[in-house]
Amino acid sequence: MSDSISFSEVQKKLEYYCSYQERCHFEVEQKLYSFELSAAERQQIIVHLIEHNYLNEERFASIFTLSKLHQKSWGIVRIKNELKARKVSDYLITKSLNEISKEEYHKTFNTLAEKHWNTIMERNTLKKRKKFCDYMLRNGWESDLVYKKAKELEQ
Repeated sequence: MSDSISFSEVQKKLEYYCSYQERCHFEVEQKLYSFELSAAERQQIIVHLIEHNYLNEERFASIFTLSKLHQKSWGIVRIKNELKARKVSDYLITKSLNEISKEEYHKTFNTLAEKHWNTIMERNTLKKRKKFCDYMLRNGWESDLVYKKAKELEQ
């Protein structure tokens, strides 16, 4: 470890890092690599953060899932992929996705779909459908829902 920053200072920085915003283990590990710590010291800090409830993967997955649905209108596919990219366990991904009510999910989908459909200024129906479907799929909505909604909106 370098002389410029002590172990306890790094620990305090990580406590703030985790209290400022929910973090997953992967993000904390990435942050720890920016400090010159041994593997044992990094592990010690992670254990400290877990013991003092700064770091909780289940809480992270739950909050991430609901906030991405509400704030960014992401579908299950995108949320699942983003959690996998952050190395969250399949068990916690499934658990957090099950917290979303079906009514809320479909309401969010329909609101986003209708709003986006009305913003596409394309006159050609096929091009408009393609732009709509590409956008919705990129946001992680299931293809069967997207294609069904596109047909419905074209009527």
